[in-house]
Amino acid sequence: MVKLSLAFIAEQLNAQLIGDATALISAVGTLEDATSHQLSFLSNSKYRKFLQSTQAGAVLIKADDQSYCPVNALVVKDPYVAFAKIAQLLDSTPAAAYGRGQNIVIDPTASVADSAVIGPNVVISAGVLIGENVQIGAGCFIGEKAHIAAGCKLWPNVTVYHAVRLGNNCLIHSGAVIGADGFGFANERGNWLKIPQVGTVLIGDDTEVGANTTIDRGALGDTVIGKNVILDNQVQIAHNVQIGDHTAIAGCTVVAGSTKIGKYCIIGGACAINGHMEICDGVQITGMSMIIKSITEKGVYSSGTPASTNLEWRKNSVRFRQLDQMYQKLRELEQQMAALSLPPSKDE
Repeated sequence: MVKLSLAFIAEQLNAQLIGDATALISAVGTLEDATSHQLSFLSNSKYRKFLQSTQAGAVLIKADDQSYCPVNALVVKDPYVAFAKIAQLLDSTPAAAYGRGQNIVIDPTASVADSAVIGPNVVISAGVLIGENVQIGAGCFIGEKAHIAAGCKLWPNVTVYHAVRLGNNCLIHSGAVIGADGFGFANERGNWLKIPQVGTVLIGDDTEVGANTTIDRGALGDTVIGKNVILDNQVQIAHNVQIGDHTAIAGCTVVAGSTKIGKYCIIGGACAINGHMEICDGVQITGMSMIIKSITEKGVYSSGTPASTNLEWRKNSVRFRQLDQMYQKLRELEQQMAALSLPPSKDE
């Protein structure tokens, strides 16, 4: 178990330490539940009531909250970011694999670094390159000529299709499928003809792909995911999509084919983004939004109807269907009002 002194933590964060510098921290916790060996944080003043009664060994706080903290305090500019950094140092998550498991199939033409660890029942196909310190969990499949760069971690049952490339230090969660065929078909008199998807998927360094997320390979060019992108669980990325560096997409969002999403975007859960759209850098899209045209200006965008009582929704649904009739009546009334306000003619 890792134990960090508050003096060490303060040094790592360039924080002001108020309290016992020798106190040891071995885990993290919430303000309500943390004990004397755990570190917590307060980043929003509306939770200050929990700070005043906390039993945590230390709390990361802003300067404004010093007088409310009854325990050791580390004063920082952004407690949540500081918490994330220390949580990484204290992380006790096990490895995806240890050593080399049983029933591994590695093609003779594959190149696997000696430092890579591989769980049982993994298949590594011809021409694959596995970098240093890669972890591949049980039951993973790596297709022909795929490249898994140094430091990547694949949890059990990840599928990486042929020719896919993962950058350094990518984290891929269980059930993710990277490089399956995109949805490409031509219709000949009612008969669907499959179009081979001959592109691949390129994923940049330090990107995380959530459980059961699917990223389709490109039809002709490639599907490209940038650096330090985070994709939540059950996200669907269609063929030839491009996602810029540092963008985050929450769960159950669907991005249709050939859409380009810029850098530093934040997209909420269960959004639907139409194909061949362009979304510029720095856009935020709230959950459940439907994007049917390109977004060219940075800002926050929303769509959809928030939940209401069933009775209210039924009434508004009827009114929505009457909008066109209401609009036409309003136009007629405006024309009538305009006619009434006209000055009299010279003949009158």
